[in-house]
Amino acid sequence: MGMGEAMIAIGVGCRKNCSAEDVVALVRQALRAIDHSGEEAMLATVTGKESEDGLHRAAQDLNMRLTFLSIDLLKTAAPQAQTQSARAEALFGLPSVCETAALVGAGPQSRLILSRIKSSTVTCAIARADHGDMQP
Repeated sequence: MGMGEAMIAIGVGCRKNCSAEDVVALVRQALRAIDHSGEEAMLATVTGKESEDGLHRAAQDLNMRLTFLSIDLLKTAAPQAQTQSARAEALFGLPSVCETAALVGAGPQSRLILSRIKSSTVTCAIARADHGDMQP
């Protein structure tokens, strides 16, 4: 997704009819928490949320690309999730929509740099591609 450049993926989960303002507020809170230095960022969430106007407007307000990822693809990142959501498990069979979306969105060998934070209608997590040579 970033093809060699530094990039973060912000995974987002939301309740039906969430507002753009709620999404933007939580994403900005998350970016402050990691002391975001301006590298490229994108929003990622689960398929089935394409009709959520709040997500589309938030992406536009934040000037970020928004991508929708299949549940099967998100399940590949489930072992790396750090939190468990009973709601996400019941609806999607995932431990956390936002964490798995962030991990998949950031690409192979990504890692969470901010585990799930939440408001009353939105969840958010951030992952970064790990291009370090930490592997043997």
